[in-house]
Amino acid sequence: MAVGPEDTGKSPSGVQTPPSHSSSRNPDGTHKCAHLGNQLPAQQVLDTGEHLMVPMEVHPKGALWKFLLSGAMAGAVSRTCTAPLDRVKVYMQVYSSRNNLLNLLGGLRSMIQEGGVLSMWRGNGINVLKIAPEYAIKFSVFEQCKHYFCGEQRAPPFQERLLVGSLAAAISQTLINPMEVLKTRMTLRRTGQYMGLLYCTRQIVKREGARALYRGYLPNMLGIMPHACTDLAVYKALQYLWLKSGRDMEDPSSLVSLSSATLATTCGQVASYPLTLVRTRMQAQDMVEGGAKLTMSEIFRKILAEQGWQGLYRGVTPTLLKVLPACGISYTVYEAMKKTLGV
Repeated sequence: MAVGPEDTGKSPSGVQTPPSHSSSRNPDGTHKCAHLGNQLPAQQVLDTGEHLMVPMEVHPKGALWKFLLSGAMAGAVSRTCTAPLDRVKVYMQVYSSRNNLLNLLGGLRSMIQEGGVLSMWRGNGINVLKIAPEYAIKFSVFEQCKHYFCGEQRAPPFQERLLVGSLAAAISQTLINPMEVLKTRMTLRRTGQYMGLLYCTRQIVKREGARALYRGYLPNMLGIMPHACTDLAVYKALQYLWLKSGRDMEDPSSLVSLSSATLATTCGQVASYPLTLVRTRMQAQDMVEGGAKLTMSEIFRKILAEQGWQGLYRGVTPTLLKVLPACGISYTVYEAMKKTLGV
């Protein structure tokens, strides 16, 4: 998930803990569930390479750049380690059809036969390169919107956090959508097709026009809300269940935090996956020989007519397979970077 600095009130294990009270309510009369956002901080530090994730909370105390740098490094390492699964996901999304029902092993075999083992990391360069602007824009907008809607002191409740986080993600994606298109093209490129990122950009603009850099923008925007709603709702539900269980409430382990965030992230990706698939197909239409330039609704209808509703989830297997390692790697690197930078 998005990167966010931790508050004070940490346990010896480094996990934030709310005050301990025997009753179900705090001294001010509010239910303890109101403080759940501080109890499981792992959701703030995970990077699975999926751009629809919304920021949760940023406390700009101390050097914010250290937290952003830690998050960027965590994302870079995580995305590089899981790049083969990401590429086979895109490959299955674009090239799977009624006559070519690619599976995970078939996709991996096809890519290795075409370009060798190193071809599994095609597109990873631009995927890592876009982390810095994506994080910087997303968190800057989140902080400005949070202050506008919630003031300087009050932490946003669920509804406002959802609104502000979704708005930040939408603005961020509007600005970096060209990089998303380039990432898709570089990921799918054949051996020798593009001589670099700038060459790829020039070829797209020359052959398809500058508007091609915003292919897939509509499903991209529409996918933010189901992803954010599902992600945050599942995370809140897991927090509530943990609080209700009463087990080690004052110090939930890092494993509990990481597991909760990973499950919430997975549910968010599944909820928005059909729109993610359509977005990728729109971005890659010029890569498919003889492919017509279809609109979002036309692609939906074509997939449903040829493959049924299952076709809307082509490539979901590698997507889900990369969640756990991506979350584990990004969490570990993020904590190591914070320690190195003295955060």
